[in-house]
Amino acid sequence: MIAESSRTLLRDGRWANAQVYRVEAAGRSWVVKDFSKRSFWVRVTIGRLLLRRELKALKRLRGIDGVPQNPFLVDRNALAAEFIPGVTLGQVPGEQMNESFFLDLERLLRTVHQRGIVHLDTRGTGNMLRRPDGRPALIDFQASLDTRWMPSAWRRWLDGLDMAGVYKKWLQHDAGSMGAARREVYERMTRLRRLWIFRGYAGATKQKPPGPP
Repeated sequence: MIAESSRTLLRDGRWANAQVYRVEAAGRSWVVKDFSKRSFWVRVTIGRLLLRRELKALKRLRGIDGVPQNPFLVDRNALAAEFIPGVTLGQVPGEQMNESFFLDLERLLRTVHQRGIVHLDTRGTGNMLRRPDGRPALIDFQASLDTRWMPSAWRRWLDGLDMAGVYKKWLQHDAGSMGAARREVYERMTRLRRLWIFRGYAGATKQKPPGPP
Protein backbone atom coordinates (compact mmCIF):
# COMPACT_ATOMS: atom_id res chain seq x y z
CA MET A 1 0.00 0.00 0.00
CA ILE A 2 1.10 3.59 -0.71
CA ALA A 3 1.27 5.88 2.28
CA GLU A 4 -1.41 8.57 2.34
CA SER A 5 1.30 11.25 2.63
CA SER A 6 2.53 10.32 -0.85
CA ARG A 7 -0.80 11.05 -2.52
CA THR A 8 -2.12 14.37 -3.78
CA LEU A 9 -5.74 14.63 -4.90
CA LEU A 10 -5.93 16.23 -8.33
CA ARG A 11 -9.63 15.77 -9.06
CA ASP A 12 -12.44 14.41 -6.91
CA GLY A 13 -14.87 13.88 -9.76
CA ARG A 14 -18.59 13.18 -9.57
CA TRP A 15 -20.62 10.10 -8.82
CA ALA A 16 -19.54 8.29 -12.01
CA ASN A 17 -16.01 9.70 -12.19
CA ALA A 18 -12.84 8.31 -10.70
CA GLN A 19 -10.94 10.20 -8.07
CA VAL A 20 -7.60 11.19 -9.60
CA TYR A 21 -4.40 11.31 -7.55
CA ARG A 22 -0.78 12.10 -8.12
CA VAL A 23 1.23 9.45 -6.32
CA GLU A 24 4.94 9.42 -5.57
CA ALA A 25 6.32 5.89 -5.35
CA ALA A 26 9.72 4.31 -5.95
CA GLY A 27 11.18 7.64 -6.99
CA ARG A 28 8.63 8.19 -9.75
CA SER A 29 5.39 10.15 -10.19
CA TRP A 30 2.19 8.42 -11.19
CA VAL A 31 -1.38 9.40 -11.93
CA VAL A 32 -3.87 7.02 -10.33
CA LYS A 33 -7.55 6.90 -11.30
CA ASP A 34 -9.48 5.29 -8.47
CA PHE A 35 -13.15 4.27 -8.41
CA SER A 36 -12.95 2.61 -4.99
CA LYS A 37 -14.91 5.41 -3.26
CA ARG A 38 -17.80 5.21 -5.72
CA SER A 39 -20.95 3.14 -5.29
CA PHE A 40 -20.82 -0.60 -5.79
CA TRP A 41 -22.78 -0.40 -9.05
CA VAL A 42 -20.51 2.32 -10.48
CA ARG A 43 -17.40 0.36 -9.49
CA VAL A 44 -18.47 -2.92 -11.08
CA THR A 45 -19.99 -1.44 -14.25
CA ILE A 46 -18.82 1.85 -15.69
CA GLY A 47 -15.73 2.03 -13.48
CA ARG A 48 -14.24 -1.24 -14.66
CA LEU A 49 -15.30 -0.57 -18.25
CA LEU A 50 -13.55 2.81 -18.34
CA LEU A 51 -10.40 1.56 -16.63
CA ARG A 52 -10.00 -1.34 -19.03
CA ARG A 53 -10.73 0.86 -22.03
CA GLU A 54 -8.08 3.37 -20.99
CA LEU A 55 -5.58 0.64 -20.18
CA LYS A 56 -6.08 -0.90 -23.60
CA ALA A 57 -5.65 2.46 -25.33
CA LEU A 58 -2.49 3.37 -23.41
CA LYS A 59 -0.95 0.00 -24.19
CA ARG A 60 -1.64 0.63 -27.89
CA LEU A 61 0.09 4.01 -27.54
CA ARG A 62 3.18 2.68 -25.80
CA GLY A 63 6.32 4.58 -26.76
CA ILE A 64 4.62 7.77 -27.96
CA ASP A 65 6.18 10.82 -26.35
CA GLY A 66 3.42 12.98 -24.91
CA VAL A 67 1.10 10.13 -23.88
CA PRO A 68 1.13 8.59 -20.36
CA GLN A 69 3.39 5.53 -20.31
CA ASN A 70 3.69 2.29 -18.35
CA PRO A 71 -0.01 1.88 -17.49
CA PHE A 72 -1.20 -0.91 -15.22
CA LEU A 73 -4.19 -1.86 -13.10
CA VAL A 74 -3.46 -1.28 -9.42
CA ASP A 75 -6.48 -3.44 -8.59
CA ARG A 76 -10.01 -3.90 -9.95
CA ASN A 77 -10.89 -0.29 -9.15
CA ALA A 78 -7.78 1.71 -10.02
CA LEU A 79 -5.45 2.40 -12.93
CA ALA A 80 -1.98 3.96 -12.76
CA ALA A 81 0.21 5.50 -15.45
CA GLU A 82 3.25 7.75 -15.39
CA PHE A 83 2.50 11.37 -14.51
CA ILE A 84 3.20 13.95 -17.21
CA PRO A 85 4.01 17.38 -15.75
CA GLY A 86 2.46 20.33 -17.48
CA VAL A 87 -0.22 22.98 -17.55
CA THR A 88 -3.65 22.45 -19.09
CA LEU A 89 -4.25 24.56 -22.18
CA GLY A 90 -6.83 26.70 -20.41
CA GLN A 91 -4.03 28.03 -18.21
CA VAL A 92 -1.31 28.51 -20.82
CA PRO A 93 -0.47 32.17 -21.61
CA GLY A 94 -1.76 33.14 -25.03
CA GLU A 95 1.67 34.00 -26.44
CA GLN A 96 2.76 30.39 -25.89
CA MET A 97 -0.18 29.05 -27.92
CA ASN A 98 1.54 29.62 -31.25
CA GLU A 99 2.02 27.89 -34.59
CA SER A 100 4.94 25.80 -33.39
CA PHE A 101 3.00 24.43 -30.44
CA PHE A 102 -0.09 23.61 -32.50
CA LEU A 103 1.96 21.89 -35.19
CA ASP A 104 3.46 19.67 -32.48
CA LEU A 105 0.00 19.02 -31.02
CA GLU A 106 -1.40 18.16 -34.44
CA ARG A 107 1.52 15.79 -35.04
CA LEU A 108 1.00 14.11 -31.66
CA LEU A 109 -2.69 13.48 -32.31
CA ARG A 110 -1.96 12.14 -35.80
CA THR A 111 0.50 9.69 -34.29
CA VAL A 112 -2.22 8.54 -31.89
CA HIS A 113 -4.59 8.07 -34.83
CA GLN A 114 -1.98 6.05 -36.71
CA ARG A 115 -2.06 3.54 -33.85
CA GLY A 116 -5.81 3.10 -34.36
CA ILE A 117 -6.99 5.15 -31.37
CA VAL A 118 -9.20 8.24 -31.29
CA HIS A 119 -9.27 10.27 -28.07
CA LEU A 120 -12.79 11.76 -28.50
CA ASP A 121 -12.43 14.33 -25.73
CA THR A 122 -10.26 17.00 -27.33
CA ARG A 123 -12.62 19.96 -27.48
CA GLY A 124 -12.08 21.04 -23.89
CA THR A 125 -8.79 22.25 -22.46
CA GLY A 126 -8.31 19.77 -19.62
CA ASN A 127 -6.93 16.82 -21.57
CA MET A 128 -4.17 18.64 -23.42
CA LEU A 129 -1.06 19.93 -21.66
CA ARG A 130 1.86 22.20 -22.39
CA ARG A 131 4.87 20.58 -20.74
CA PRO A 132 7.66 22.59 -19.09
CA ASP A 133 9.80 22.25 -22.23
CA GLY A 134 6.99 23.60 -24.41
CA ARG A 135 5.96 20.31 -25.99
CA PRO A 136 2.32 19.15 -25.91
CA ALA A 137 0.91 16.12 -24.13
CA LEU A 138 -2.41 14.33 -24.37
CA ILE A 139 -3.96 12.67 -21.31
CA ASP A 140 -7.16 10.95 -20.14
CA PHE A 141 -8.07 8.29 -22.70
CA GLN A 142 -11.13 6.90 -20.92
CA ALA A 143 -13.45 8.11 -23.72
CA SER A 144 -11.20 6.72 -26.47
CA LEU A 145 -12.15 4.19 -29.13
CA ASP A 146 -10.15 1.58 -31.01
CA THR A 147 -10.83 2.27 -34.69
CA ARG A 148 -8.78 -0.52 -36.27
CA TRP A 149 -11.85 -2.66 -36.92
CA MET A 150 -13.86 0.18 -38.48
CA PRO A 151 -14.38 0.92 -42.18
CA SER A 152 -11.96 3.55 -43.46
CA ALA A 153 -14.72 6.14 -43.89
CA TRP A 154 -15.68 5.82 -40.21
CA ARG A 155 -12.05 6.12 -39.16
CA ARG A 156 -11.55 9.27 -41.23
CA TRP A 157 -14.69 10.82 -39.73
CA LEU A 158 -13.65 10.05 -36.15
CA ASP A 159 -10.07 11.20 -36.77
CA GLY A 160 -11.45 14.46 -38.14
CA LEU A 161 -13.80 14.87 -35.20
CA ASP A 162 -10.82 14.40 -32.88
CA MET A 163 -8.59 16.81 -34.79
CA ALA A 164 -11.29 19.49 -34.79
CA GLY A 165 -10.60 19.87 -31.06
CA VAL A 166 -7.03 20.90 -31.86
CA TYR A 167 -8.15 23.22 -34.64
CA LYS A 168 -10.71 24.86 -32.36
CA LYS A 169 -7.91 25.99 -30.06
CA TRP A 170 -5.63 26.90 -32.95
CA LEU A 171 -8.37 29.12 -34.39
CA GLN A 172 -8.86 30.81 -31.03
CA HIS A 173 -5.21 31.57 -30.39
CA ASP A 174 -3.31 31.84 -33.69
CA ALA A 175 -5.83 31.82 -36.52
CA GLY A 176 -3.44 33.47 -38.97
CA SER A 177 -1.08 30.47 -39.00
CA MET A 178 -3.80 27.86 -39.26
CA GLY A 179 -4.32 27.86 -43.02
CA ALA A 180 -7.44 27.39 -45.11
CA ALA A 181 -7.33 23.58 -45.20
CA ARG A 182 -7.36 23.19 -41.42
CA ARG A 183 -10.07 25.81 -41.06
CA GLU A 184 -12.21 23.92 -43.58
CA VAL A 185 -11.76 20.66 -41.61
CA TYR A 186 -12.73 22.43 -38.40
CA GLU A 187 -15.84 24.02 -39.90
CA ARG A 188 -16.96 20.80 -41.59
CA MET A 189 -16.48 18.68 -38.47
CA THR A 190 -18.22 21.28 -36.31
CA ARG A 191 -21.26 21.03 -38.57
CA LEU A 192 -21.18 17.23 -38.45
CA ARG A 193 -20.54 17.06 -34.71
CA ARG A 194 -24.26 17.25 -33.95
CA LEU A 195 -24.42 13.64 -35.21
CA TRP A 196 -22.08 12.49 -32.42
CA ILE A 197 -24.31 11.03 -29.72
CA PHE A 198 -21.83 10.86 -26.84
CA ARG A 199 -21.30 13.75 -24.44
CA GLY A 200 -18.78 12.58 -21.84
CA TYR A 201 -20.42 9.45 -20.41
CA ALA A 202 -23.37 8.45 -18.26
CA GLY A 203 -25.07 11.64 -19.42
CA ALA A 204 -22.91 13.83 -17.20
CA THR A 205 -20.54 16.59 -18.13
CA LYS A 206 -17.09 16.07 -16.69
CA GLN A 207 -15.84 18.36 -13.98
CA LYS A 208 -13.25 20.92 -15.03
CA PRO A 209 -9.75 19.94 -13.94
CA PRO A 210 -7.90 21.91 -11.29
CA GLY A 211 -4.77 23.92 -11.86
CA PRO A 212 -1.33 22.36 -11.99
CA PRO A 213 -0.32 20.42 -8.84
